[in-house]
Amino acid sequence: MHPLKTHAYRAIFLHDIFCINLIMEEKMEQKAENPTQRSSQISLADVNGFFERRVLKESGIELKALVSAGLDQLPMPGRGQTFVRWQILAAVAAQNLSLLKLYEGHTDALAILDEIGDATAPPDSLWGTWCAEPPEARLNLYSAGAGTKVRLTGRKAWCSGAADVSHALVSCWNSTNEPCLAAVFLDQSGVSVTKDGWHAVGMADSGSVDVLFDNVIAQQVGLPHAYLERRGFWYGGAGIAACWYGAAAALAWKLHQQAQNISASSSNDAHRLAHLGDVDIALSSAAAMLRESARLIDLHPHVDAMLIAMRARLTVEAAATSVYLATTRALGAGPLCRDTHFAQMAADLPVFLRQSHAERDLALLGRKVTTESQPWRL
Repeated sequence: MHPLKTHAYRAIFLHDIFCINLIMEEKMEQKAENPTQRSSQISLADVNGFFERRVLKESGIELKALVSAGLDQLPMPGRGQTFVRWQILAAVAAQNLSLLKLYEGHTDALAILDEIGDATAPPDSLWGTWCAEPPEARLNLYSAGAGTKVRLTGRKAWCSGAADVSHALVSCWNSTNEPCLAAVFLDQSGVSVTKDGWHAVGMADSGSVDVLFDNVIAQQVGLPHAYLERRGFWYGGAGIAACWYGAAAALAWKLHQQAQNISASSSNDAHRLAHLGDVDIALSSAAAMLRESARLIDLHPHVDAMLIAMRARLTVEAAATSVYLATTRALGAGPLCRDTHFAQMAADLPVFLRQSHAERDLALLGRKVTTESQPWRL
């Protein structure tokens, strides 16, 4: 199939299994929206149209093209159109997970700046959100005089798109050991993008290397602790689940496509159809969880969304893992060796899913559930 037709078919398939009535049914959701942003927000159709017209190149090039086309102006989470935001993230994920990693980091940075920042992103700037805190990499923040001007020294790990983005939001630590957030322009003296820390096969094109900072000028964003304590922290965490969903749906698309060619009277492919049934259960359940999670976030934007986000993430992680196993078992080695998109997605998804912390997250969810009096009431 021609690449452009493949992109179009995949977009239609993803939309069909992840659809929602985009007409807002509740006045509360309408009031929650920011009316100043409505004219610039994009739709799922806009993003699908972009991919229908393109054969994808390197992730950094595609991120720049998306931003130049204004396709980074997603609805802000918690303002009535959270599910639309997640649909778009899922659609990008279904095309290419390394691109999605850069796109999600960029759009997450815009949402963070909107929530706790004092300034907007410069036109056509490309952003990363680099807030991983492994013990071997620490970035220190020092005051640089009055106001929010600061200097950064240290190492940041897992800096996706470091060779492509122009700016980054980075987590860091002040002199009293408080967690802070800073916005930094990367094309300046003292910033060194290394080749360290990234030797992955899956997600290779995300280029998530280490970056060194040596007395680099930056601007503090919000007060200490603001990044972690803001309500949008868990909104972003739940949004990652939508990305996992989009990737899993892309794998499922290949199985769905092949199953459509199976004769209704054929018994030779019963196992393949059984795997497709398993995939349908997993994706339908995950989609329902994402819809409900987005609805709750929009209806109750001032409520701590930790439980909502953890349930969404772990439900979709389980679904994506199930889909990965079912599709590869059903289809065999063929698409893993001969279908570029399927093979790349199958290599990328297991790496991206490890953004979940597995049993540690399950334990965190279990602890949270113990505080609920009736956690599973219908």
